[in-house]
Amino acid sequence: MIDLRRASDLWRRSPVTVRDLPLALVFVVASVTPALESHGTQLGELPNRPFDALTVIVVGLECLPLAVRRRWPAVCLALVSLGFVIDQLRGYHTVAGAALAVALLSAGAYVERHRRLVLLLACTAYVMLALALDRLGSSEGVAGFTTFFLVMAIAWGAGSWLRQTRAAEAERRLRLAESTRDAERSRIARELHDVVTHHVTAMVIQAEAARYLTAAPDRLDQTLTAITDTGRRAIADLRQMLDLLNPDHSTEIRTPSVGELGTLVEQTRRAGQPVEFTEDGRPQESAGSAEVTAYRVVQEALTNALKYDHGARTLVHVQYGPREISVEVNSAGSGSRTASPGGSGRGLAGLRERVGVLGGEFTAGPRAGGDFVVRARIPTGPTS
Repeated sequence: MIDLRRASDLWRRSPVTVRDLPLALVFVVASVTPALESHGTQLGELPNRPFDALTVIVVGLECLPLAVRRRWPAVCLALVSLGFVIDQLRGYHTVAGAALAVALLSAGAYVERHRRLVLLLACTAYVMLALALDRLGSSEGVAGFTTFFLVMAIAWGAGSWLRQTRAAEAERRLRLAESTRDAERSRIARELHDVVTHHVTAMVIQAEAARYLTAAPDRLDQTLTAITDTGRRAIADLRQMLDLLNPDHSTEIRTPSVGELGTLVEQTRRAGQPVEFTEDGRPQESAGSAEVTAYRVVQEALTNALKYDHGARTLVHVQYGPREISVEVNSAGSGSRTASPGGSGRGLAGLRERVGVLGGEFTAGPRAGGDFVVRARIPTGPTS
C-alpha cells in the first residue's frame, strides 16, 4: 500500500522543475489530442493549417518550457512566446497556445531582475506579432488585438500580485522570527540576571564576612561551606542556561516555584541577612507563570537587601489568594534608598515588566521611616 504522507513529503522535496513538469506534459497531451486539433488559441483569424512536422517543434516550444517556469521564468516566457508566434503565423492554433498565459503569470510572479525589461520585450514582441498578422490578412482589427493584449496583461498582473503577496508574507515571517528571537533573548537575559546576581551577591557578602571570622574557626568553616554551596548552585544554573543557547539542546529553563521560597530565604540568612518569612494561604496547583514571577520578586528584593541593606532586618510576606499572589518585601535599612554605583536598575525594571505582562501591579521604593518596600500583586489566572 502506498504511503500517501511519505509520497507527499517526497514530492514537496523534489526539485521545482520536477514539480512543474506535469503541467507541461498536460499541455502537450492536450495539444496532440485529435479531438482538440485546431481548437486552441486563435489570434488574427487566419485560416487553420493542418498539423505537420513543424507542429511538433511548435508544441514543444510552447509547452515544455513550463517545466522551468519558476526556476527560469524569463527563459520560459521567451521560448513559449516564440512558439506562440510561430503557432499563430502558421495557423496551427493549437491548445498549447494557452501556455502563454501561464508563462506570463509565472514571469510576473518569479522574475526578480530586470522585470521592466522583460515586460517591455514581451510587449514589443506582441506588437510585432500583431503587425505581422495584419500583413498576412488578419481580420482581427485593433479591438481584437487590444482585447487579447489586455487578457495577457491581466495574467502578468496576477503574477505580480502573487509576487507581492509572497514578499509580504516572507517579511511578516521574518519580523515574527526576529520578534520571537528578541523575546527569547530577553527571557534568557532576565533569568541570567536573576540567577547570577543573587548567587554572586550572596557569595560576595559571605566572603566579606569570612575576613572577620579567622578567630572563630567553626563559623569560618560554615561560611566557606555556604560560599561553596552557593557557587555550585550558580554553576549548575549557568550550565543549564548556557545549554539553552545550543540549538541542538532541547532542555527548557528550569523555572522555580513559590515552594522553593523557604530555600531561598535560608540561603539569604546564611549570607548574613536576618530574614523573617511568613506565608498566608496555600499556592494554587496551576498558578504557572505567577509562581515563577512571585519567586523572582522575592529573589530580587532579597538580593537588593543583601547589597544595599546588609545586616538589616528584612520582612518577606507572601499571601496566596484565590485569584492572585501578593508579595511584600520590607528592608528595614536605609541603603536601598540610594543607587549603588555598580547597579544597573535592570532587576527592578525586569520585575515590573514580568508582573505587567501578567496584568499585575508592581511598586518599589522607600517609605516613611527609611524602609525600602517592594510590593507585587500577581494574578494567577487570565486577566479580563
